[in-house]
Amino acid sequence: MKKTLFIAPYALWMLLFTLIPLGMVLYYSFTVPEGGGIVFSLENFEKVSSALYIGVIFKSVKIAVVSTLICLILGYPAAYILSTKAYSKKTMLLFLFIVPMWMNSLLRTYAWLTLLQTNGPINSALEFLQGLVNAVLGTGLDWKLDILYKDPAVYIGMVYNFLPFMILPIYTVLIKLDSNLIEAAQDLGANPVRVFLKVVFPLSVPGVVSGITMVFMPSVTSFFISTLLGGGQYILIGNLIERNFLALNDWHFGSTLSLVLMVVMLISMGILSAIDKNKDAEAEGGVMF
Repeated sequence: MKKTLFIAPYALWMLLFTLIPLGMVLYYSFTVPEGGGIVFSLENFEKVSSALYIGVIFKSVKIAVVSTLICLILGYPAAYILSTKAYSKKTMLLFLFIVPMWMNSLLRTYAWLTLLQTNGPINSALEFLQGLVNAVLGTGLDWKLDILYKDPAVYIGMVYNFLPFMILPIYTVLIKLDSNLIEAAQDLGANPVRVFLKVVFPLSVPGVVSGITMVFMPSVTSFFISTLLGGGQYILIGNLIERNFLALNDWHFGSTLSLVLMVVMLISMGILSAIDKNKDAEAEGGVMF
């Protein structure tokens, strides 16, 4: 009886904010307005299968994958250094990674919009340095950045907003690694590279998988970053969903796009889960140096 009382609030929460909204998405996805009423139809799915929307979905996945890879390439070394360096500034560095997360992500993106614009502080500083170098060396360098409203600006916004979500899960796993395993590998003659490849990285895979999940999911659904830094030229699936619900008031097609996005996310989670299980099985089988 006591367990039921503890579970009841969670079950009610799931019913009100997960199952019922999901049921509404399914209902609107498989229906269309017709003759003053609503009828069952697969018209929305036929519309999604057109080349235009398939292209938008692939572009959204591509930007999310590239952003996730960049976050992994930048985030793993940062997490590894933070977990291995025993120095007093570790807490401060972690604090600097966490502090930006306290600010609304929309405000952080607006900050990059200001920084990257033609007359922004970055270009102003580059123009100043450019003038000094050209005056001293007599060259004709032009260092002005022109990346706003282009792919690099969108990737910068994605990476800046989601990089902490890659670093923290990896750091959490690495900081808990048993140092005896590393010492044992070194005693058996493994060099630092083999220690990392055979011991550290395999044991950190759960953190890597968590980080990839936490970066990929918001990246593929994000719409305000591409809207602001892409200048409205980058229509991703998140933008389409927002537009259909808020601007066009077409809940039926918006729900269909949402359902497709959920399927993409479930497939991604399935792939990551399979990778994680394979790595766990390899770890249970032993480590070979």
